[in-house]
This record gives sequence, structure tokens and C-alpha cells, in this order.
Amino acid sequence: MAQKQQKGDLIENILQLTDKAFQAWLPMLPKEWLHIDVTTSQLKVVLLIFVSGPLRMSDIASGLEVSLATATGVVERLVERGMLIREGDPEDRRVVLCSLSDEGEKLISGVWQVSRDWLGKIMRACAPPQLMLITEALQVLIQAGKVTKDGLRQG
Repeated sequence: MAQKQQKGDLIENILQLTDKAFQAWLPMLPKEWLHIDVTTSQLKVVLLIFVSGPLRMSDIASGLEVSLATATGVVERLVERGMLIREGDPEDRRVVLCSLSDEGEKLISGVWQVSRDWLGKIMRACAPPQLMLITEALQVLIQAGKVTKDGLRQG
């Protein structure tokens, strides 16, 4: 039981440090993030499709936990803006898949690159031994995320 409590305390400490990091970084957030010309709902749809690949409308609604009508409206606006493409599923002509257009890919690539550049600036302030610690920690988190995602271990 003590080991479980210690693990819980360690996790809580990491979460508190994460909160402090975000508070410290908040004034440095890339200004480009504030000038993205899409709504939060639209950005969520673009991110969902970016991560998952082409999706049916029902999968988009389910992924965002909204009604089919709400998802359809958001997708329609993204199609009108040239961010998404709707096309038939080659395996089932009754199904329509939504995928990112070149413009949608450009939006996500831009957000990703700005984020990457911003994080690079922060890491350039670290000494090589600190960067090694960050590398090891990220490798552990990546592995834990894979294991948790696959449902193999959560504890």
C-alpha cells in the first residue's frame, strides 16, 4: 500500500510541476496560435482527422462527443473554407469520408512547426545533461502511452 501511495504522490508532484511549467510558459505562447482563423470546434475536427486519418461523419461526431447535426455543420464550414474534402469510401459507396485538404494539412503543419520552434527555444536554454534527462523522460512517456493505448497496462 505504501508503494502505491508513493506512486500516487509522485504522479501528483509531476502534475503540479506540469501546472507550474504551463504557467511559466503561458506568457511565451506563440502568437501565431492566437491568429489561427478557425473556431475551436473546427480546429478539433481538423486535429481529429489529422490524428485518425479520413473519417465518416458519425466517427467525427462520436470523437467530438457531439450530435451528428453539430458535426455536420462544423464539417460543412470546413469544406466551404477548403480545409476538408468529402469523398466516397472506395469500399462502400454509401459512406462519405472526410479528409484533410492541402489547406487543412497546411494549417496543422503550421501549428505543429510553430509549436516545435517554440519548444526548441525553451530547450536551447537547457544544458546537455538536462537535455539527456528530458530525452529519457520523453522516451518513458512515449512507451507508457503506447502500453496504455494498447490497453496492456494501466497502473
